Amino acid sequence: MPPCGQPAHPSPATWQHGRVTAATHSTLFPQVPDSADAVLEGLDPEQREVATALHGPVCVLAGAGTGKTRAITHRIAYGVRAGILQPSSVLAVTFTNRAAGEMRGRLRQLGTVGVQARTFHSAALRQLQYFWPKAIGGSMPRLVDRKIQLVADAAAACRLRLDRNELRDVTAEIEWSKVTQTVPADYALAAAKAGREAPRDPAEIAQVYSAYEDLKRERAVIDFEDVLLLTVAILQDRHDIAAQVRAQYQHFVVDEYQDVSPLQQRLLELWLGDRDNLCVVGDASQTIYSFTGATPDHLLDFRVRHPGATVVKLVRDYRSTPQIVHLANGLLAQARGRAADHRLELVSQRPPGPEPVFTEYTDEPAEAEGAARRIRELIDAGVPAGEIAVLFRTNAQSETYEQALADAGVPYQLRGAERFFDRPEVRKAGIALRGAARFGGNDSALDDAVDLPSQVRAVLSGEGWTPQPPAGSGAVRERWESLAALVNLAQDFAAARPGATLADLVAELDERANAQHAPTVQGVTLASLHSAKGLEWDVVFLVGVAEGMMPITYARTDEQIEEERRLLYVGVTRARQRLHVSWALARSPGGRPNRRPSRFLDGLRPGSTSGGGHTPAGASGGVERGTTGIGATAPRRTQRTPARCRVCGRTLTDAGEMKLMRCEDCPSDMDEGLYERLREWRADQARRSGQPAFCVFTDKTLMAIAEAAPDDAHELARIPGVGMRKLKHYGADVLAICAGQPVDGDAEEN
Repeated sequence: MPPCGQPAHPSPATWQHGRVTAATHSTLFPQVPDSADAVLEGLDPEQREVATALHGPVCVLAGAGTGKTRAITHRIAYGVRAGILQPSSVLAVTFTNRAAGEMRGRLRQLGTVGVQARTFHSAALRQLQYFWPKAIGGSMPRLVDRKIQLVADAAAACRLRLDRNELRDVTAEIEWSKVTQTVPADYALAAAKAGREAPRDPAEIAQVYSAYEDLKRERAVIDFEDVLLLTVAILQDRHDIAAQVRAQYQHFVVDEYQDVSPLQQRLLELWLGDRDNLCVVGDASQTIYSFTGATPDHLLDFRVRHPGATVVKLVRDYRSTPQIVHLANGLLAQARGRAADHRLELVSQRPPGPEPVFTEYTDEPAEAEGAARRIRELIDAGVPAGEIAVLFRTNAQSETYEQALADAGVPYQLRGAERFFDRPEVRKAGIALRGAARFGGNDSALDDAVDLPSQVRAVLSGEGWTPQPPAGSGAVRERWESLAALVNLAQDFAAARPGATLADLVAELDERANAQHAPTVQGVTLASLHSAKGLEWDVVFLVGVAEGMMPITYARTDEQIEEERRLLYVGVTRARQRLHVSWALARSPGGRPNRRPSRFLDGLRPGSTSGGGHTPAGASGGVERGTTGIGATAPRRTQRTPARCRVCGRTLTDAGEMKLMRCEDCPSDMDEGLYERLREWRADQARRSGQPAFCVFTDKTLMAIAEAAPDDAHELARIPGVGMRKLKHYGADVLAICAGQPVDGDAEEN
């Protein structure tokens, strides 16, 4: 066997089969392994090493896309199926409800039930609720979901006025203090030592922090950090309770170990006691939450604390093509610092794919339009919308891309929106399916339903599902996508389990709801780079990769800059087959083109040099500018002239003002009657297509049309917000309304 972490020659008959391996892809309803040995089938040599190392401390250094979740869930399943581990004695902890739900779902597919897979907070909260009467007495204080109002009250008590941004930042400082076990009196010194840039005078933050703690005691409430602090305190002070917890849990698995805070590490140590049955999994190169108190030091020092630990390196990347992996490795090759010293060199296991595409745009709206156009082409070429993602550095960038995708007729979903099983239409659908499962024999709607999928389609037809999706991308389309996901799930379920009944499907949905194991919703994902951690798509668009955004402006220290580099690395490694990286030279149309591509791309994008060199705009640098097709090169975009107010001549920078071509304060010559007729027409179009009114035309665009009162298509097309697509769909109607004529027929629908 090769040294740990080195590429090994695959054995095609066992762990690698054909073009796609089983490391990260599996069928929706796989066959449950019939034995412990069957659990190990399909694992590569290093993953198998993880799965069979069931005693003593184990440290798994797992690069992006190397199948770490697969390795640790198979480890737990193998131990349980082999009779080495008792399910109730295993506690697996991770950092998000989604990750915990995925772990539970995978364990269930491996025939392993009874294992606790939770977040640190969830596991601690259960213990705190159970032991509170015994350790403290009485009922546990109420847990507050959001602490920002309490922080505002604490600031007011200190006679300090904080605006909304300051409130958010001070709240973050309090959270950091608590997870690093820093008391108010020590905040200023601890923040300075950690190199934190305090949003207010450190003495003031310490004062607010102290008042915040006093207010919580007065109001008998606790926050999420208190859940960990109080659990730690009880386990430290009450040896009998600590012994009871240790008797219950004897084997621990910690996923994303590079993200543990000092407080979470202390809780883990108290759970363990003097035992060493601990398996940790992580990648220092994916440490992107240090601002919350997370540190990779616990992962990197694991061998120091546990000298006899087994260390396994997973470097076979089953997710991304060699071209994407090459770019990811190149990003880390330029990194500095301790995490960089322990980086993993990934080795792609996939067939070659297209080279990453680097595109420069004149401004941010043009960048969003370019991404939306390419996504539309990909979907038209057969790529499922659910396999495409647009990733950005800050949530504020989302709105531009939402509008651009809506304009292009592309459905999308926002990462971080409400969970699938919490959606009202999904809850109603579940009730309808449950009722049909119980009383379906008396339901005439099911008379012609010959199998499970047709039964589900019949039931959900009453909830709004139709064979064809509605036009547009508004709330109606989102509801349809949710129901369509349930229809598709029923089809896959029936194919995997012939003879399954409606009651069986309802039980499956209940299991998935408990595990938060949602079916796929078909829509392009819009997400921040932080929220994309742990996810993957066939095609990823990394947008806004320019200096000032990546790295972000407020990243100043070497440590902060390196974390920004790791964040971009996480973004790159989300892509399986295609990766598009783009940036804009200016924020707004007509703005100064003074931006440059991110320094992290120096030496990696075609034509650039390492060490901060930048190829000037217009020089030969291998940069693709504004392409119109997949792999096709378009003519270079002409430089836009600054937009000026047509009344006073001032240069316009606000997007709304640029649509009106005048300052908000300058007098308007808008035809109010025409504006109202346009609004009535827009409402009718939105109702017909099932999309929000702004997706037809925004208020600003309607105002601009009412002010210009265009006579022909050429004049209408010149109005900002009226692109060629909308001109084609709505131009005839709009021109008829402007001419005072009745609208003949409906505008062409999306």
